[in-house]
Amino acid sequence: MAEQPTRILVTGAGGPSAVSFLQSIAAEPATVWMGDIDPYAPGLYLVPPERRALLGRGDDPDFAERLLDLCRSQSIDILVPTVDSELLPLAERREDFAAAGVHLLLAPLEALRSCVDKWALMQRCEGKVRVPRSALFDDEFDVEAWGFPFLIKPRSGSGSRGIVVVRGEHDLLGVDRSPEQLVQEYLPGVEYSLDVLAGSDGVVRAVVPRARLKIDSGIAITGRTVRDERLETAGKLAAEAVGITGVANVQVKEDENGEAALIEINPRFPGTMPLTVAAGVNMPVIALREALGEPMPAGPLPFEELAMVRYFDQRCFPVAELESLEAESGSGERG
Repeated sequence: MAEQPTRILVTGAGGPSAVSFLQSIAAEPATVWMGDIDPYAPGLYLVPPERRALLGRGDDPDFAERLLDLCRSQSIDILVPTVDSELLPLAERREDFAAAGVHLLLAPLEALRSCVDKWALMQRCEGKVRVPRSALFDDEFDVEAWGFPFLIKPRSGSGSRGIVVVRGEHDLLGVDRSPEQLVQEYLPGVEYSLDVLAGSDGVVRAVVPRARLKIDSGIAITGRTVRDERLETAGKLAAEAVGITGVANVQVKEDENGEAALIEINPRFPGTMPLTVAAGVNMPVIALREALGEPMPAGPLPFEELAMVRYFDQRCFPVAELESLEAESGSGERG
């Protein structure tokens, strides 16, 4: 009897990370489910109706248990979470998923804890890779001793949300002091995204730097890969310091001397993965095959310098498919 295709569930179907993962593994012998909290998430409609799932919020106390039930009912082999709020709850239940025959394509719990807390991340990586001068914005923080300019950002969260550039005392008006806020030196240089692939043994096989040339609503719509040994080394050292496995995205920015300093690590598949795949390193496929027992190739894996632009696309389908998920979510009412 022929071997059954691997059954994969990808969460966060409304985001570019999930869609790019689905596209990257299109040629693999796999059957893919897509899940999201939003019935209008575009990725849901890239798979047949019977393989669409409405999920709860990642910060819901019952999220992991309900997702585990879904994986059991659909005989899912591999779960690929792509939403930040889902990562820790799922990693904490890794053994329960494993007992149900579900492999989590997700970094170890301790690595995730370091990544979601930028203060913890800076402490973990200091001395191993260049990190910005950092401090907590608590009552003990001395603005005059620190000097301007500097940044204030939330300890948790990703992207540029909540970041304040402080160039003088006037920029501090309305900014609450809190140990949940992080102060960092201002880095004036170019920012890069470094896609990192590491084996289950923690050994980094590939680092593909990307320059984000144009950003729209926080998403890179124009970019290029960059062959730069300094950047590749920074991504490797940061990932190894944290203990990343699988695929992650390391964000760095250059200081006034052009040295790359670590900003954050997103321990999940990035949304701009299609550029890395086109450049020659199909990280989703390699990570997926390792999860299925195939040894990961030795690195460093080569890649090309390529540029990319993104554009809107669409998928048309019967209205009944949309109405079905609207009814399931209770969002079909219109004002």
